[in-house]
Amino acid sequence: MKKIKVAHLFCLFIYLIVFDPCYSQQVDKKKPIILLRSSWQTINIGDVGHTPGVLALLEKQLPDVEVKLWASKVDNGVREMLLRRFPNLDIILSSDTLKLSQAFNECSFLLHGSGPYLVADQDIKRWVKQTGKPYGVFGITLPEERATQEVLSLLSNARFVYFRDTVSLELAKSKGVNSPIMHFGPDGAFAVDLRNETAANKFLKANQLEAGRFICVIPKYRRTPKWKIPSDNAPYDSSINALNESMKEHDLLPYRNAIIDLVRISKIKVLICPEDVTQVALGKEMLYDPLPTDVKKQVVWRNSYWLTDEALSVYVKSAGLFGLEQHSPIMCIANGVPALLGRFKEQTSKGFMWYNIGLKDWFFDSDDESRMQHLSATIRSFVSEPGKNMVKVEAAQEIVKKTQSKMVQHLKKEIFN
Repeated sequence: MKKIKVAHLFCLFIYLIVFDPCYSQQVDKKKPIILLRSSWQTINIGDVGHTPGVLALLEKQLPDVEVKLWASKVDNGVREMLLRRFPNLDIILSSDTLKLSQAFNECSFLLHGSGPYLVADQDIKRWVKQTGKPYGVFGITLPEERATQEVLSLLSNARFVYFRDTVSLELAKSKGVNSPIMHFGPDGAFAVDLRNETAANKFLKANQLEAGRFICVIPKYRRTPKWKIPSDNAPYDSSINALNESMKEHDLLPYRNAIIDLVRISKIKVLICPEDVTQVALGKEMLYDPLPTDVKKQVVWRNSYWLTDEALSVYVKSAGLFGLEQHSPIMCIANGVPALLGRFKEQTSKGFMWYNIGLKDWFFDSDDESRMQHLSATIRSFVSEPGKNMVKVEAAQEIVKKTQSKMVQHLKKEIFN
């Protein structure tokens, strides 16, 4: 009799799972899954930083959602770095056709991550054509030259679009973009929390850099000479090279002078470091080699590229950062380190985010000669007025946190509606 009852119960259980949809959903209740389209390149720690930033943001604020990463590139140690921080992350490349097809079926929403423009416009078109499912955009810039009718249409049809600078937001509005939700939304790199303490401490010790007793500086060409990047196989561009050569002394002289003042006046060391691989040699040529002998003794030139986790572990031990890049300052501010943001017109409008987060006093345009005269004194204040500057950092952090929280809440509504 007992065997018959057990058999009946087993059959009832199987019946409920197979034929009763309500019961089946309760037994096999899975997290909603979103597909993050990101990871554009690996030769720039800033572009690398977009992805772990958004992943960390979603992990902390949407714990009931699973995220799959649709990546362009995760070579040069980036895959391993991501998996150290996110060990369960499913990374899918465009060449993984089977995995990508499966992700299209499993994921209910596509999120385009931060970038210099709507980088994956063709992939969004593919997503919509094959799935008909919704998508949204987190923290991009919209340059005028990228504002094609196709891109504008994709932005309008997104459930939400967040621009990482209000210049881009206003341009989108003027072009007729009418997504239901369009606001300023900070770059995903603001949420990066990666660390590689072992590598950072080894580097600092080898170069006699003490925590709080050095400042970082990053040089940059007007246009990235991609032919100098071995993995890109890009052709030599004479016009870009001519622009870079004609402007590098103009652009980097104020930063070299600031290094001299930091060492001689503020009595602090300086670390010349890169955000992308082409800046290693540039830093030596334009910032380190021309320094006076007495100053050079207190300056360290990093002779190799590094990944985001090691760089950020060094940045957080510094007294501040300045230079002509965008994402190292972003990651510094987010992690409690004062940072100036330098830019020039070739870098589009993304740098104006410093105005949006209340740091216009730390914004330096190389094309504004009068503004550049204040560079050295401003960076020296990082040494002389640490308390005052930390108040500014914390105020900027609060703006970013509140805004990114709203971004995630809008995403949550789309997923769970």
